[in-house]
Amino acid sequence: MPKTVDRVQTGVRLERRLLKVMKGVAELRDVSLGDLIEGVMLHAFEGKAPFGPETLERIGQLRDVYGLDLTAADSHRLTEGSDDR
Repeated sequence: MPKTVDRVQTGVRLERRLLKVMKGVAELRDVSLGDLIEGVMLHAFEGKAPFGPETLERIGQLRDVYGLDLTAADSHRLTEGSDDR
């Protein structure tokens, strides 16, 4: 049975390539980016994997397309770069 929640608008800064992959995954699953983030976090809070093998394979393809070379090991070592592109 669906649960009613109270959502709030938030401004979140994310690494550009990571965001592109996240949007791609949301599109694959036909959900909003917010719904994807909620689902991933709820799975993480319970120590569960949010994606199965097929989705992980597609994520790997998206990572290649967008050049996302960051890993979980990088998560606490990221610093802001310049805005120059």
